[in-house]
Amino acid sequence: MGRDEVVGVHEIDLEIPQGEMVIIKGESGSGKSTLLSLLAGLDRPTDGSLIVTGLRLESATAGELTEFRRKSVGIVFQSFNLLPTLTVLENICLPALLAAQERRKVMKRAVELMGWLGMDKRANHFPAQLSGGEMQRSAIARALINDPAIILADEPTGNLDSKNGTAVIELLTDLNRNLGRTVIIATHSSLADPYGTARIVLKDGAMAERSA
Repeated sequence: MGRDEVVGVHEIDLEIPQGEMVIIKGESGSGKSTLLSLLAGLDRPTDGSLIVTGLRLESATAGELTEFRRKSVGIVFQSFNLLPTLTVLENICLPALLAAQERRKVMKRAVELMGWLGMDKRANHFPAQLSGGEMQRSAIARALINDPAIILADEPTGNLDSKNGTAVIELLTDLNRNLGRTVIIATHSSLADPYGTARIVLKDGAMAERSA
């Protein structure tokens, strides 16, 4: 920024084994969202090495990063990021259709996910017609439509009350425990703390603490 250098994250030496449920904690501005963006291939590191599912992200081509985001990671945002003009079913199907998957198979998978998440009666509703908890469950279904190995969740309970927030954390825990997904959650909330297999604390962009 002009003559000022802004460091998002630095001095992070981290290895996350497959099947972990990692909780990333830290104050606002500590680097949690930046770290998730790097792991998702949305941002590139300017230094160091970053390897996720065998792909070296710092040197990957644009095409490789696009393929990585479509197939390897599912992202759940605090603000849901559902398209307001699409129904729940259409929102969930969109990432798979953009990846040129067969429409019939995508629709079947989306219906299965909605049933699992208790959203089957909301398939033809628009986001504005949903509660916060329903929007977040729809966003989780969308993140799962391409069957990714890794789920990244950035403050997934931030816009929810404690009841719906707990339900979302339990869903993410179920994905980890029963379906073997690696789940990484960046959050201020303590709701996920009892479920994590590992905990990382960031401070000023650096890793201040790690515990199992």
